[in-house]
Amino acid sequence: MIDNVKILETAVLSDNWYVLRKITYQYSKKDGTTQIQSREVYDRGNGATILLYNKELRTVILTKQFRLPTYVNGNETGMLIEACAGLLDKDNPEDCIRRETEEETGYKVTDVRKVFEAYMSPGSVTEILYFFIAEYSREMKVAAGGGVAHEEENIDVLEIGIDNAMAMMDSGEIKDGKTIMLLQYIKLHHIL
Repeated sequence: MIDNVKILETAVLSDNWYVLRKITYQYSKKDGTTQIQSREVYDRGNGATILLYNKELRTVILTKQFRLPTYVNGNETGMLIEACAGLLDKDNPEDCIRRETEEETGYKVTDVRKVFEAYMSPGSVTEILYFFIAEYSREMKVAAGGGVAHEEENIDVLEIGIDNAMAMMDSGEIKDGKTIMLLQYIKLHHIL
């Protein structure tokens, strides 16, 4: 921890889904004065995301599912096109993303490559997201995908040409941050 921040009080506001805390802290500014601030911090754990791609077909695998927060913030259908992702729970990022890939997309991938990690909403959420890419082929399809029933997932699996995916990003049809970052990564690095 750094010397210029001192946690004064932590109160749990909710632990219904994940944990929402109100944290009051003292912060020493550059000019030597101190300031007391309170912020709400949402802790949902860390996660991993992956973009599956096929060089020969020039396609990517994405998912589509209902996301309530987008619905209440103006997304008329609440449906969001995304890269496969999930929370780490107690797994390491590589094991998590292999499991999530099979559950959500039906593809069993073994050779995953971590490309970077990022805080996705650092003003209020503690989550670090680990970003991966992996090649896929039709032979790797071992199940239908769609998520797991006990998690009440209802996921559509989409195989989309990379040029179409980039156009969907430009048009706003794809507006999920992690997905945009991964699509841009594979284009910037000339993977597809």
